[in-house]
Amino acid sequence: MQYRVAIIVGSHRQQSQSAKVGKYLHHHIGTAYPYAETVVIDLGEKPLPLWDEDHWRGQEIWQTQWKPISDVLHTCDAFVIVVPEWNGMATPAIKNFFLLCHDQELAHKPALIVSVSSGQGGSYPIAELRMSSYKNTRICYIPDHVIVKHVAEVLNGDAIPLTEDDQYIRDRLHQSLRVLHAYAKALLEVRNANVCDIQHYPFGM
Repeated sequence: MQYRVAIIVGSHRQQSQSAKVGKYLHHHIGTAYPYAETVVIDLGEKPLPLWDEDHWRGQEIWQTQWKPISDVLHTCDAFVIVVPEWNGMATPAIKNFFLLCHDQELAHKPALIVSVSSGQGGSYPIAELRMSSYKNTRICYIPDHVIVKHVAEVLNGDAIPLTEDDQYIRDRLHQSLRVLHAYAKALLEVRNANVCDIQHYPFGM
């Protein structure tokens, strides 16, 4: 199955550790899954304006800054959401991203959450995104998720992992990506079944 994966990097920082993780995923998917195309959307390199009501009205700023991203998301079959834990929370950038997704860009498509921590944390963004980001976007998070702890010490581009922790997190990422691919194939059938009445039920309850 040919499919397209968007890797969303949810850090505000340029050249962030989250971006490093996104680049690793981009390289691995391109190498391990020749039938998959990847696109990286780094919210640190290309910050989005904060949502306001003009977004609904299609004002020019949104046509130039959001519509190209929206068009890409519509073409994707699966997503990897890379989000750092900042002060025990998901970042404002990733929350803003989900506010902007209002045209079923993510609907009934699988996503893997990859949380990033400089230390031993990383669980709170996963709980936050699972709780609040799916209602109107209808994104379908797979049961698997990955927490990249002590991120500065792992996934540093070496072909051979440098430590047991580095090997472990690579193995977990690879396994979760295999699961994501299976969900992408299965949920394509759901979208093609025409059972989702977006016209009459555009919002979740």
